[in-house]
Amino acid sequence: MRLQIIQAIHKDEPISDIRRILTYRADMFGEPFSRCLQQLLRGPSYWSVGERELFAAFTASILQCAY
Repeated sequence: MRLQIIQAIHKDEPISDIRRILTYRADMFGEPFSRCLQQLLRGPSYWSVGERELFAAFTASILQCAY
């Protein structure tokens, strides 16, 4: 159902694999993972938000993953 909603919103755009993963059985994976990710990127840390975003983008580039 959620994937259909995303497809309706982004009719002419391909849907990324991460969107598919987050929307498929969102109650078991998508929502808990999103909450965890939000905590990691925005929660208390010695690193600034910008440093954490840069680290995530760098890691994604090393893994050849679109960020």
